[in-house]
Formats: sequence, C-alpha cells, structure tokens
Amino acid sequence: MAYFPMLIDMTNLKILVIGGGAIATEKLEKLIEFTNNITIISPKVKDSAEVLIEKYELTLDKRAYIKGDIERFDIVIVATDTIDLHKAIYEESRGLKTLVNSVDNTQYCDFIFPSYIKRDDLTIAFSTGGSSPAFAKQLRQYIEKIIPQNIGEFLKEMKSLRKTMPKGKERMEYFETLVKSYFKKNFK
Repeated sequence: MAYFPMLIDMTNLKILVIGGGAIATEKLEKLIEFTNNITIISPKVKDSAEVLIEKYELTLDKRAYIKGDIERFDIVIVATDTIDLHKAIYEESRGLKTLVNSVDNTQYCDFIFPSYIKRDDLTIAFSTGGSSPAFAKQLRQYIEKIIPQNIGEFLKEMKSLRKTMPKGKERMEYFETLVKSYFKKNFK
C-alpha cells in the first residue's frame, strides 16, 4: 500500500506516545520539532527521554497503558516491544478519530514517519512506504548536504513578499523568477 504524503498542522492536536525506550525517544525528538502537546505513557523512560520531557514540558504518566487511554488523543504512537499491545491499540482506535503509528508494524499503522529534513519553513519528506527506511535515510542525508544553509532566510523573505502582492499570474511569474535566481546562485 502506498502512503499519501500529507503535511499537517499539529499545533492543536493531542499526541500520545506509548513507550519510553530508545525508539519512543527517537519519535519524541521528531515530534517536538512540530508540537509539544505530547503525553508519554510508560512505566519506565530512558534518561534521554526524561531530558526531552523536562526541557519541552511534556506530560509523563509513569505507568502501563490502560485500555481507553487513547480516546482523548488525535495521534497515537505505539513504541513498545509488545506486538499484542500494538495490535490491541490499533484495533481500539478503529471507530475513533485517532490516527495510530505502530513502530515497525505497518499493518497496525494509519501513517508512518518519513525520513525528513526540516530547516525553518522548509520540510522535505522521504519515504519508501516502509520498504526500506534505510534507503530513505540515505537519500535524505544526500539531499540535506546540497540544501543551502541560508534557505530559511530566503523563505522568510518570500513569505513577506507574498503578502505585498495580489494573487494572480503576475505574482506567480515574479516568484518563479526569484526562485530560479536563488537556485542558480545557491545550488551547484
């Protein structure tokens, strides 16, 4: 199955991460780039996760998952070693308006985490649909090296300029020219 690449505003979404190990910590590192409205449920948490929880003022419930915990969340990431729990949470989420990611179990996922680059307003995602996350990671690392460091400044300038011009063909052509010029100067 192919996954639809969708970028979503997570500002007002409630996120639940079930698990506190290395993989759960990796997911937290990615999520906090987009929101800090995150709750973690796990009896134990790695020290590196504790640091993130304190630094970003995340909520931690040091306990095991209880059926019904997902009901107040929009997105749930299940990052445990217990496949039966992954399956149970996924099945529990059916009928709810809750999206589930079950780490390393795509059959229990509504979405997957792509490998991505985030520099200010620029976000580029790479995915193989779960076929080879290692390939997506290598491609991301390759592309990351060619993106200019000043891309954030350029995008801020573009955002500001967009507000000064009315929508239409002239604006599109103007910005197309600016972007082409930027590429000629910064991508070699």
